[in-house]
Amino acid sequence: MRRTLFRPFAALLIATALSVPAFAAPAEPAAVSDLVKAVDIPYDSFTLDNGLRVIVHTDRKAPVIGVSIWYHIGSKDEPKGKTGFAHLFEHLMFNGSENANEDFFKPLESIGATDLNGTTWFDRTNYFETVPTGALDMTLFLESDRMGHLLGAIDKSKLDNQRGVVQNEKRQGDNDPYGLVEYAQLKALFPEGHPYHHSTIGSMADLDAASLDDVKNWFRAHYGPNNAVLVLAGDIDAATAKAKVQKWFGDIPRGPETPRAAVTVPTLAAPVDQVMKDRVATTRIYRNWAVPGLNDPDLIPLDIGMDILGGLASSRLDNALVRKDKTAVAVTAQVQPFEKISIVEITADVKPGVDAAAVAKQLDALIADFVKNGPTADEVKRAATKQVAGEIAGLETVGGFAGKAVTLAEGAVYSDDPEKYKKDLAAAAATTPASVRAALQKWLGRPAYRLVVEPGERTESDMAVAGGSAREGMSPAYYRDPKREGGAPAPGVSAPAQPKAGVDRSSPPAVEAINDLTFPAIERTTLSNGIQVVFAKRTTVPTVRMSVVFDAGNAADPKTKLGTQGLMLSLLDEGAGKLDSIGIAEAQERLGAQIASSSTMDRTSVSLFALKANLAPSLDLLADVIQRPAFAPAEIERLRGQILTGIAAENAQPRGIARRTLPPLLFGPAHPYGVPLSGSGTEAGVKAVTRADLLAFHQAWLRPDNAKIFVTGDTTLAELKPLLEARFGSWAKPKPAKGVKVFRMDKMARPSRIVLIDRPQSPQSYIMAGHLLATKGTEDPLTLVAANEVIGGSFLSRLNMDLRETKGWAYGAFSQTQMLRETMPFYFIAPVQTDQTGPSIAAALADMKAFLSKDGVTAEERERTINGQIRSLPGSFETSSDLLGALVTMDTLGRPDDYYTKLPGRYRAMTAAQMDEAARAAIKPDDLVWVVVGDAAKVEPQLKTLGLPVERMAPGK
Repeated sequence: MRRTLFRPFAALLIATALSVPAFAAPAEPAAVSDLVKAVDIPYDSFTLDNGLRVIVHTDRKAPVIGVSIWYHIGSKDEPKGKTGFAHLFEHLMFNGSENANEDFFKPLESIGATDLNGTTWFDRTNYFETVPTGALDMTLFLESDRMGHLLGAIDKSKLDNQRGVVQNEKRQGDNDPYGLVEYAQLKALFPEGHPYHHSTIGSMADLDAASLDDVKNWFRAHYGPNNAVLVLAGDIDAATAKAKVQKWFGDIPRGPETPRAAVTVPTLAAPVDQVMKDRVATTRIYRNWAVPGLNDPDLIPLDIGMDILGGLASSRLDNALVRKDKTAVAVTAQVQPFEKISIVEITADVKPGVDAAAVAKQLDALIADFVKNGPTADEVKRAATKQVAGEIAGLETVGGFAGKAVTLAEGAVYSDDPEKYKKDLAAAAATTPASVRAALQKWLGRPAYRLVVEPGERTESDMAVAGGSAREGMSPAYYRDPKREGGAPAPGVSAPAQPKAGVDRSSPPAVEAINDLTFPAIERTTLSNGIQVVFAKRTTVPTVRMSVVFDAGNAADPKTKLGTQGLMLSLLDEGAGKLDSIGIAEAQERLGAQIASSSTMDRTSVSLFALKANLAPSLDLLADVIQRPAFAPAEIERLRGQILTGIAAENAQPRGIARRTLPPLLFGPAHPYGVPLSGSGTEAGVKAVTRADLLAFHQAWLRPDNAKIFVTGDTTLAELKPLLEARFGSWAKPKPAKGVKVFRMDKMARPSRIVLIDRPQSPQSYIMAGHLLATKGTEDPLTLVAANEVIGGSFLSRLNMDLRETKGWAYGAFSQTQMLRETMPFYFIAPVQTDQTGPSIAAALADMKAFLSKDGVTAEERERTINGQIRSLPGSFETSSDLLGALVTMDTLGRPDDYYTKLPGRYRAMTAAQMDEAARAAIKPDDLVWVVVGDAAKVEPQLKTLGLPVERMAPGK
C-alpha cells in the first residue's frame, strides 16, 4: 500500500471539463491557454461541527462515487524512534473497527468497490474507493467507524500481524535493484532531525519496538475528524452528501490538533559524493537537490524545466546522451513534490561498457549549461502542452490514485485550496524561458548530492541505510513483547472524548439497489481496403483513444531470433515518414498526443491518445509511424543496446527472472507462448536481428489485412471514418505472405519440480509456480475465473489471507488464470521472507489442496465474489481507456458485443458447487512447476524438505 514515489506534477491537476471549446481542425496545435480553459472541477464544500471538511463534486456520467479521505498526517510527523508508524497505522486501519471487526476489503469487495486502496507518504495518509451509488452509506459507515471507533478493535495479534506484513513490504522494496537508494538520498539531503530525513516505510528496529500503547496513542493524537478532508466525487449532489456525512461522521468528537513543525529547505555545504553497490544491470548516476514544496511559486517552473531536461521524449538529456552520443541507455529528470519541500532527481543509466565517470562529467556539463542558459520558448510550450494534455487524459476518473477526488483533497490538505490545480495549470501555461531559467539558477546552482550505483554485491554500509543495523535491515522480523498493553494515553496525549450516542452502528446499513452495467453501443464500419473499425462513443472529456491492433503478439516472435518484435516495435516512433526520432517526439509534444506500441501474448497494438482539437494531425503522425517506419541503421543499434540492457535488468530483478524463466518451462521453448512474459526476447535473439529481419516482421504482421482499428472517445463514427479512410484506407498489403502462428503442444513431460535461481543477499524469495490448464481463453471459462477469485485472485483469497494476513510471511500472495486465446496457464505468485520460503510453498500447496477437496467455496465466498464481480462492472468501465481495452479483449477472445451486458446474469446463475467443479477439474497443485529466486544458501535446505526435486538454474539470457 506504500507508494514508491509521490505522484508527479502531472497527476496533481486532473480535472473535468464543464464545457469544451469548439475547435476546427487547426493548422497549428491548440494553444495551451485554450486547453487550460477547458479544465474545471465544480464543487461544494461544508465543514461539520467536529472539524471534518467535506468537498462534493457532482459527475453523473456513471452510477459510481469516488470516496477519498485524507488524514493530514504522514511520516514527516513521526518522532525519533517511531519511524514507520504512519504507514503501519494505515495497515491497521484496514483490519477492522469496533462495529465492523473484519478485514475492510471484505465488505468493500462485496459491494463492488474499484480503485480500492490506501497509501501513506511523507505528508498524508489516505484511503480511497470508487463504489456504486447504492453502496455509499455502507462505505461511509466503514470509513466513519475506523475514524471514530477503531481502538477497541486493535489488539496485539493484529499489531504483530500487520507489523510482519509491513516488514515484508519493506523487504520486497529493498530487494529490488536500486531498492536502497531512497534511504541514502534522504539521509544525505536532509540532516538528522529534519522531518524528511527518514523513509516512510521506517526502520526494522522502530517497527519491532512499536507497542500496542504506542500505536494507539499515535491514532489518538492524529486521526480525528478535524485533521481530515473527505471528498465525494461522482453520482451525488451536495445536499444528499451533507445529510449522509452528518449522519455517519457527525457524532465523532474532535481530536487533538496535530502540531506542524517548521520545515526548512536545506542546502548542502558542498557537493556530496557517494558510491553504492547493488545487483543491477548497469551503473546509474543520480543528481539530487532539495527544493521548495508544492506551494512555492518556483516549483512549477522547476517542474517544466525538469521535463525539458529529462522528462520529454525529446529532452535535452535524451537527445545528447541517448540519441547522439549513445553513452546512456535511459535518462530521467523530475521533481518529486511534497508539502514542505521537494526533491529534484536527475538520473542517467550508463550504457554497458562505457566509462561511467565520463558520462557523469558529461551529465554535469549538460545540467550546468541548461541552468546557465535555460530553455527555448518552443521547449517550454511543448512541456506545458504535454502536462496539460496529461491532465485532460485523466478527466474521466472520479477516484483512485489520481482522480478528481484526489485532486480536490490534495489541494485542500496541502494548500487549503481545493482549486489549487487551477492555479497550477495557469502557472504552467504562463511559464516562460526566463522564469524557468531563474528557478533553475536559484535552486540547481547549489551543491548537489551525487550518487553512483554500480553493479556488484551490496556492502554492509549499503544495507545499513535501510534502517537500523545492516543485520536488522535485511534479516527476518522478530516481534518484541510490548511492555505496556493497556492502551492508556501516553503522558502529554489527551484522549479524545468518546463518540456521542448517535447513529445506530449495531449492523451495517443495507446496500441499496445497484443497477447492472449499461455498456455503450458498439458501432462498426469498414475502410475501403477492408480494415474493420470498431467504435464506442464517450464524451466526458475532449479526447480520443485509438488502438490499431494486429493479430501477432509475443506468440509471433520468431524463435530463432526472439526479441525481433520488441526491437521492431521500439523503432516505430524512432523515425517515420519525413521525421526522424527527435522530430516525432517533438511533434507528439506539440500536439499533446501520445503514441505507444505494446504487445500481449496474442496481439500487438500501436495506440494513440489525442486531444480532440488535434485529432487530424495526430492521426497523420500515427499513420506514418505504423505504415512508414524508417528503421534507420543507427537507430537500430541504439535501440538494440537499450533492449539488451533491459533484458539484463530483468535478469537482475527477482520478478523479472521468474517471469522470464517459467513460461518456457511450462509450454516448452518451441511453443508460441514459451517466451518471457515481458516480450523482450533473449540476449542472443536480439543480438542476431538484422534490419532485413525487422522489415520482414513488419511486412508479415503489421499490415492492413492483419489489422483492426478500435476507437473510443469524444467523436462520432461519421466524423471519424473520413479521417481514417484518408490515412489508412489506401494502405495496401505487402507482397510477402501474412504471418502464421502455429500452436502445437510438444509431448515432453513436465513433472512437478522446483527450479532454484540463486540471488545472494536477497531478504525475500520470489516464488512463481504454474501449470497448463486444459482450456483456452476462447472457451470463456468464466466459472473457473470466479473460483480463482476465491483461492487466489483477490485480496481476500485463501492464499493471500493465509500467507499475508495470518502468517505474515508475505506482502501479497496471488494466483491467476491467464486469459490467452489458446492454452491458458495457472500461475501462483508470492514474494516471501527468506526464512519462510519452504514453509510458504508447503502452506500454499496445503491451501490449494484443501480448497480443491474438503474446503470448497463457501456460501459467503460465493455471495461476496458474485456480488463483487457484478457490482464492480460500472466502475470498471469508467474511462474511455477502460472501454477501449474491453473492445480489444472482446475481439481477441471472440466475445460477442453483448458479452459484458450479459455477464451479470451469468454470474447470478453460478453456484458454489459449479465453482468447485470448475476449479477441481482445472487446478492441479501436484503438477505445479516452481521457480524460486532467492539466496540459495539459505533457501535450498528448506526446499529439500518438500519432497520435490530441486534443480539449480542460472538466470536466463
